[in-house]
Amino acid sequence: MTTRTFRARLLGAAALAASLSLAAPVLAQEHDHHGMTTPMPMEDPVSVDALVNPTGRSGPLGYYPMTRDASGTSWQPDASPHDGVMTFTETGWMLMGHAVFNGVYDSQGGPRGGDKAFLAGMVMGMAQHDLGEGKVGFKAMLSPDPFMGKSGYPLLLATGETADGEHPLVDRQHPHDLFMELSASYSRSLGAGFRGYLYGGLPGEPAFGPPAFMHRQAAMDSPEAPITHHWFDSTHITFGVVTAGVSRDNWKVEASAFRGREPDQNRYDIETGRLDSVATRVSWNPTENWALQASWTRINSPEALEPDDDEARTSLSALYSRDVGATGSVSATLAWARKDRIPGDALQAWLFEGAVAPDRHWTLFTRAEQVEQDELAGHHGGVATVRKLSVGAIYDVRLSDSVKLGFGGLASAFDAPRALGYDDPTGGMAFVRLKIG
Repeated sequence: MTTRTFRARLLGAAALAASLSLAAPVLAQEHDHHGMTTPMPMEDPVSVDALVNPTGRSGPLGYYPMTRDASGTSWQPDASPHDGVMTFTETGWMLMGHAVFNGVYDSQGGPRGGDKAFLAGMVMGMAQHDLGEGKVGFKAMLSPDPFMGKSGYPLLLATGETADGEHPLVDRQHPHDLFMELSASYSRSLGAGFRGYLYGGLPGEPAFGPPAFMHRQAAMDSPEAPITHHWFDSTHITFGVVTAGVSRDNWKVEASAFRGREPDQNRYDIETGRLDSVATRVSWNPTENWALQASWTRINSPEALEPDDDEARTSLSALYSRDVGATGSVSATLAWARKDRIPGDALQAWLFEGAVAPDRHWTLFTRAEQVEQDELAGHHGGVATVRKLSVGAIYDVRLSDSVKLGFGGLASAFDAPRALGYDDPTGGMAFVRLKIG
């Protein structure tokens, strides 16, 4: 079942594709006329059902609405809006594209803060086609983040990865790699309503946690990364992953083998290594408005600066999405994760995200987080419980059916022990966003 928002955007995308001649698709629609199949001319209206489910299936991995697929192989609610310009080729390929660019000015207060202007975002492309009795799919996602510099941008209470191969990043968010995903998948029916799939990426995303933060509807309008990133979704760029899964109706079970080492400070390359870590996830969408998951992973040597240390992580999350009024929507994320350092402490993290879009122009968003951190006073320098609250808004101006220009801002408040030297800081960002798709 597709949502009203998705139907409207798909119709707009189809009209844009036709008017700009992005491709020369020839869509076919069956008519009961003496048993003949008649080609549908380009000037005829395009069926939304044909766009969403042109071959009796939808999405590359299973028999469910395309809106359910999120980052990697993760699920979001079926009722989630789905951005993208879509078209079909004469040879039967479905193509979709999407892009987001944020120009941000970031100011983090206090003695541990800083200021910086930077560009962040992503460009995504997807293709799928029937292959024998199954379906093959390809995804690519690139980011301009490396151009902001190896040390990323100031973000109080954030930790993880390294800028120079010698020191960990603290109170900064690392830039994502140029290549965020280059993946392929194949799925086919297993009978009795079951569908199996294989997914591989270099890089890709293993079967752990909720969708990555920039893909969650409740989070995607905020340009800042969560401080819980390295509890829930730091594995979303993994240089080497293979996932096998089985889905039926609203259930899915999957397992991954992947390279545990996080990306290094060289953000433009493709890294390789043994698939030395494992993950497993159970996903359940009980209604079109909910997406639930429980997952576990054992990560071998995730940190380059501590190659002898491993981690085990457990994650639970619930994502919610629904339409409100004629053009609005509401979405939320509630998630918990536990990181067991081997050897070391067990550290927990909580996350709540919410977004309300009362109309086509305004979106209000918020994020509340609590993390048990042991890196803010130096690597493994003692566990401290820290909290952060961010509130923001963005106003979008629609330039065309598939292009929007947004103007936004957010403010953040922090709760951290004074002994760490934060001195009750506040932070904020002002940003301009270009969204295509």
